Amino acid sequence: MKPATAAKKLGVYLEATPDDFREGVVSRAELNALQADPPQWLRDLRRDGPHPRPVVAAKLGVSIAGLARGGVTEALTTEQIEALKEERPEWLERERATQAEVRKETVRIKKRNAERAQRDG
Repeated sequence: MKPATAAKKLGVYLEATPDDFREGVVSRAELNALQADPPQWLRDLRRDGPHPRPVVAAKLGVSIAGLARGGVTEALTTEQIEALKEERPEWLERERATQAEVRKETVRIKKRNAERAQRDG
């Protein structure tokens, strides 16, 4: 697979990976080996970053779109993410609240659909 696909599956920022990873092709067996026994560079990236936007969004408790609305368009390190959590800027609080509402609505719809299926089934 392409390095970008492998990086996405590993949850790391492609541009921060070693040159030989970025310039090669990753087989399914190599990907499985990286997941089963991550080398030091992979453990370091997962711990310290920089992290790709989906990981940043998850760590902050917001959506990827919420990151963009907050002006976060680049990969962030764990240290930068922690700093944002401590600063609690208005956009982050707003996006966290939005994300919480989305989760509540998803649960409500799932429950409603389950009740309908039980009633109609």
